[in-house]
Amino acid sequence: MSLPLYQKQHKHYDRGYRSTEVQSALSQYNLEEKSSTESHSKGSRAALYSDEVLVESSSKLSPRPKRPRPTYTALDHEIIGYVVPVFRGRREYVSGITDTEEERIKETAGYLARRNLFSSGEGVTAINRSTEDTVREEMFEKKSRKTAMRESAERINLNKKIHETVEFHRKQNEDSLLHAPEFVIKPRSHTVWEKQNVKLHCTVTGWPEPRVTWYKNNVPIDVHAYPGKYKIESRYSVHSLEINRCNFEDTAQYRASAMNIKGELSALSSVVVKRYKGEIDTSSFSTVSEPLSYGLSTSDYGTKFDIHIVEKFAVSFGREGETMSLGCTVIVYPNMKRIQPEIQWYRDGVLLQPSKWMQMHWSGERATLTLTHLNKEDEGLYTMRVVTKSGYETYSAYVFVRDAEAEVAGAPAAPLDVECLDANKDYVIVTWKQPAVNGGSPILGYFVDRCEVGTTHWSQCNDTPVKFARFPVTGLVEGRSYIFRVRAVNKNGISRPSRVSNPIAAMDPADKARMKGHPSAPWTGQIIVTEEEPAEGVVPGKPCQLAVTEATKSYVVLSWKPPGQRGHEGIMYYVEKCVAGTDSWQRVNTEIPVKSPRFALFDLAEGKSYCFRVRCCNSAGVGEPSEPTEATVVGDKLDIPKPPGHVLPTRNTDTCVVLTWAESKDAKDLVGYYIEATVVGSGVWEPCNNKPVKGTRFFCHGLSTGQTYVFRVSAVNAAGLSEFSQESEAIEVKAAIGGGVPHGVCPETSGKTGELTERSSRWEGKHEASQPAPDTLLKRDAQVNRDMPPTSSESLAPSPKVSKDNEAIKGSLPAAPIASKKVDVEQTSKSELEGSSKKEKMKQWKDSASPAPPYGISVLETVRNSMVLGWKQPKFIGGAEITGYFVDYREVIDGVVGKWHEAHIKPVSERAYRVNDLKENMTYQFQVRAANIAGVGIPSLPSTSFKCEEWTIAVPGPPYDLRCTEVRKNSLVLLWNPPVYSGRSEVNGFYLDIKEAEADESQWRSVNEKATQKKYMKIKHLKEGNTYVFRVRAQNKAGVGKPSDETEPVLAETRPGTKEVVVDVDDDGVISLIYECSEMTADSKFVWSKNYEEVSDSSRLAMETKGGRSRAVFKDPAIEDVGIYSCVVTETDGVSASYTLDEDELKRLLEMSHDHKFPTVPLKSDLAVELLEKGRVRFWLQAEKLSANAKSNFVFNDTDVIHGEKYKMSVDKNTGIIEMIMEKLEDEDEGTFTFQLKDGKAANQSSLVLIGDVFKKLQKESEFQRQEWFRKQGPHFVEYLSWEVTPKCDVLLKCKVANILKETTIIWYKDEREIMFDDKHDFKEGVCTLLISQISKKDAGIYEVILRDDRGKDKSLLKLVDQGFTDVMNGVFKVIAESATELKIQSTENGIRLYSFVTYYTEELRVSWHHKESKISYTERVKCGVTGEQLWLQINEPTEKDKGKYAMEIFDGKGGLQKAVDVSGQAFDDAYAEFQRLKQAAKRFC
Repeated sequence: MSLPLYQKQHKHYDRGYRSTEVQSALSQYNLEEKSSTESHSKGSRAALYSDEVLVESSSKLSPRPKRPRPTYTALDHEIIGYVVPVFRGRREYVSGITDTEEERIKETAGYLARRNLFSSGEGVTAINRSTEDTVREEMFEKKSRKTAMRESAERINLNKKIHETVEFHRKQNEDSLLHAPEFVIKPRSHTVWEKQNVKLHCTVTGWPEPRVTWYKNNVPIDVHAYPGKYKIESRYSVHSLEINRCNFEDTAQYRASAMNIKGELSALSSVVVKRYKGEIDTSSFSTVSEPLSYGLSTSDYGTKFDIHIVEKFAVSFGREGETMSLGCTVIVYPNMKRIQPEIQWYRDGVLLQPSKWMQMHWSGERATLTLTHLNKEDEGLYTMRVVTKSGYETYSAYVFVRDAEAEVAGAPAAPLDVECLDANKDYVIVTWKQPAVNGGSPILGYFVDRCEVGTTHWSQCNDTPVKFARFPVTGLVEGRSYIFRVRAVNKNGISRPSRVSNPIAAMDPADKARMKGHPSAPWTGQIIVTEEEPAEGVVPGKPCQLAVTEATKSYVVLSWKPPGQRGHEGIMYYVEKCVAGTDSWQRVNTEIPVKSPRFALFDLAEGKSYCFRVRCCNSAGVGEPSEPTEATVVGDKLDIPKPPGHVLPTRNTDTCVVLTWAESKDAKDLVGYYIEATVVGSGVWEPCNNKPVKGTRFFCHGLSTGQTYVFRVSAVNAAGLSEFSQESEAIEVKAAIGGGVPHGVCPETSGKTGELTERSSRWEGKHEASQPAPDTLLKRDAQVNRDMPPTSSESLAPSPKVSKDNEAIKGSLPAAPIASKKVDVEQTSKSELEGSSKKEKMKQWKDSASPAPPYGISVLETVRNSMVLGWKQPKFIGGAEITGYFVDYREVIDGVVGKWHEAHIKPVSERAYRVNDLKENMTYQFQVRAANIAGVGIPSLPSTSFKCEEWTIAVPGPPYDLRCTEVRKNSLVLLWNPPVYSGRSEVNGFYLDIKEAEADESQWRSVNEKATQKKYMKIKHLKEGNTYVFRVRAQNKAGVGKPSDETEPVLAETRPGTKEVVVDVDDDGVISLIYECSEMTADSKFVWSKNYEEVSDSSRLAMETKGGRSRAVFKDPAIEDVGIYSCVVTETDGVSASYTLDEDELKRLLEMSHDHKFPTVPLKSDLAVELLEKGRVRFWLQAEKLSANAKSNFVFNDTDVIHGEKYKMSVDKNTGIIEMIMEKLEDEDEGTFTFQLKDGKAANQSSLVLIGDVFKKLQKESEFQRQEWFRKQGPHFVEYLSWEVTPKCDVLLKCKVANILKETTIIWYKDEREIMFDDKHDFKEGVCTLLISQISKKDAGIYEVILRDDRGKDKSLLKLVDQGFTDVMNGVFKVIAESATELKIQSTENGIRLYSFVTYYTEELRVSWHHKESKISYTERVKCGVTGEQLWLQINEPTEKDKGKYAMEIFDGKGGLQKAVDVSGQAFDDAYAEFQRLKQAAKRFC
């Protein structure tokens, strides 16, 4: 048998894709079928042999032609030739007919053989064969001819009957024929509530009857391993699976697999188990079924296994290329060697499987996971899960993988998570994630490499780097498998390659799905050969559903579906494009058509719109094109995400900080976030994670204890990395109260099958970035131990005598034994302060006393088995700083107190402590002792009795540790710590209350109306001499909690000698804060704080103390230094002060610092430029004052220029004017001019940029001035030729000249023809004129005047053509219109005439008449005209209708000037009467 092409070349596509369970089931089925058919074959072997003999004997006698017998030889399932196999079914043979049909055929064949035998004479005894030969031959010849004809007819008839009988029985027994399984009814999906039963049904047909196997998440269901859980039934082709009392782990995909010798078929369904609101999931790995390897016999049911995980792996750090092992020791009790737990490993909640990258080992006691070659893909939260039938235990810790050293300095880190998507015959999309480290310069793009499986040759897929984290790779060879890798590139070089992707085959997805979804049955030896007539070539139809699936500025990806009409042969595709709005289609892949219904187009013009279409082709030709796509603009559709929001760091452990941030707004296809951190002042940013994390919470491990860090976050998607968020507030890395979660390791979690447990953890199965904040108020180590001078970090044994005496005396201070003092002295001498001698340290200890007892013990939070206490500092601290506190507790049962117990060994430095391992609902009393360098003081009085029961109130608990500082006569500053118990939501503010110390409780009033989020407040408007007490209340979303304990009474007064913090800027520009104290003791110290948190970061602020003066120096003042700076002097009576540095103050100080550090020469005016006569250019500036030692330097385009022919420099130190003069500006003088001044330590400079249009304008103006200067050396025009209209409507051309001599001549030209004059021009008053009387169109033209003598000439032009002549005429019309007289009425013998006189009339003048504001239409009766300079309107034979207001409108160059007269009333009557009189007189005269 020959294998398919893809199975020959690629081992990972052979039958190995089947699971081991399916293979075992198939092999078992074949063995059963083989054993059941062997017995049947033995009994039929004799019958078959007799039948063969009978057939052989009959074939000898039959005249039919002989047929070759089929060969049934088969060795080891290897077939020789094309044969029909013998199926050993229960009732069927290979021919497909029943036993009855076989017997009928045999009986018919026997009858024919016997008949032929006797009819031919054979078998009859011949006594004398030799004498009868001749007779017998004649008879045989005669009978054989008749017999041959009859037998031929009978044979044809018999074959017809046999065929009809076979067809009849085939139709009657159609269901009994062999066929593959088929689901008549498929199982359907169900959604049920927890603890309900569910039953899945299916009906399957097939012959032989199929066997049905049920699977859960592709794992066969074993009913014996889960007694009572599952019930499987099969009756009459109906198969069912019943799941009893469903729990959350039963949520899975179930598969019914039917199989017989003809093949295998599966049907899928899903079961979703829902939980009522309020219930808690005990298993985060709900989709993982219980292990099969942990099977129990019947006698073992009921056995409970306890799991303990010890010697656990911690948070680990590795580097790419290294090997890392994670391991835990697992103790299972009882220990049964034949029963071993199942060890499962997860990364970020995903089950891991052994591979070449990771190896898993279980020795029976220790489970290990070995990462053989670390890559950034291996970074994440690793969880080891130990599973038994009694439940499970998990343990998790984070693994960080750092980048390997770059091969090229400054090159970026390698990309990660390379995956292949949408694979087809010759196409695949490769995706990856961008690295966190870019090598110091932006990543320019990525190169994608491919390698064929089985070879080691890598070829680059793209010539230019692609910026998008997706790239379509084309040109693959169908049937071959490939692996891919990606490299990043920046300006410094190329990164290391990423981890290679999983192999991907260049195949049609339909073929791949068919292989995976329908595995074939075991080989039966049957080969079916189908011969078809060769079909004629069919031209394929149009592809359909063409769409643009991806569009970036680098490429566009098209996808479509093959056409329905394509013939029997394969098809390929041609892709065409055109610019949107045109119909010019261009084929993209002209040389090689593509095989896949996917195609990527490159080299498209960014920003242009394109349309695309596809054609199919085969051997018959090229089909019609598909419908074109919509216009697609080439550009990135996916934008780079916006920066994340506010970043908030929170202390966790001494090497870990919990970071939260606001997610990026409107981010699409977000991959995750990268976090970076930097030590304040270093300026070096380091990545906290090298694999993007989802969610908005992350634990940053591996930080240095005591260092102050700042964090920032960027978002990532396929388009790239966003800008970084705003930097977080600086945070010092130290454990929260109690230490936080050690190393960020997730605690052990456990669960039991089918039930809830109290040990379940909310962290279980979650990525560390999404875990809730740990309880940060745990115990915290200090620097001293109980009952010993706290001068060594080593553990010192407590003094039992002191503890007992303190317990017995309760209030008196016992005398310390001499031996104890000696020990204290010795321990003190071991840990001296830097710069202090042993003698000084001993003196300090001798002069000190143990502190007084603390007081005011209160409960800050209570949970089931622990309580958080708070207390106040002792009023007397013993003359030395308190170094720690010790807490004791005792039980109180029915009013009877028990024995005191130490809550901890090492002292705590905070005035709050969580006492663990208490009993729920038990009542306790507490006492606290303070310690200093002299020893541990006496304990406080026992507190009131507190019951250990969990707080469930919604509002927060009380704040604690209230402290007053900076007390003045009218203000003070109150500090406090936030409540330990925050309620059901986070604390979002605080309220301060105040009252006078002697006032009753009803006098409490609030200081702030709006809640403050700070943990300090300055309280103002106090009355001098009054005593006040204060308290603080916390608020969350649920409301305001109970108030804190009130402070000690504080007197509002400013003590004599009180000083404030002052700011200073020295001559070097150094900004510092100075505080002086005159009340210092030998042990006093200055403690500086920012925003009332002690300054520990020396990278931004340096402290210098000399005597009673302390100076805080800013190293690099910036916006992050804004805040309130306070200074407290220890070992004094509250000496303190503060200084507020806001943005305006910082800006003022920076300006002052700059002025001191870099003094400048003050300028009255900056560098400027101006033009002098002859077009010379002057650059100048003026300083306020210059000394005799002042120096200047002149620079042009970074090049010094010196005094010479081109540049003339001068410096006037008296006036401070510095200038440089250039004769003219050339093209090469375009650039930047700079004057530099140096006067002692002070310096300054001023620049002037002359480039582009500015330079060209100045150069043009300079050249014009230069030409003007030369022009004015001879006769020239002061005012060029212009025109004006005289009152007589004449046009006067005039110009003004200067520098005229007697020899100077002036010549006038019109249209280049000289105008001749009789008289010589008179240059009186320097004005030359030319008068044009009664101007008309003939006077239009170009007028020119030329001045000339021996010194030179000058000319002036005036164009009186087109618009120029129109302007002149408009000026004439204006004078004419203004000269018009008022309208007058004149009666004539013909009627009434209205008229007006003008100075001059020309035909071009437009005149119109109006009657009653309507333009008059002229007729024979009403007409207008001009007589000389008279404009008139004649109204013949006037009537009553002619009465009204008349107006004459004359065009004045811009509009119309009207002259009006009212011809009505008496005016009309008089005019009309005069008209009648003149009319009668004319008649008499005639």
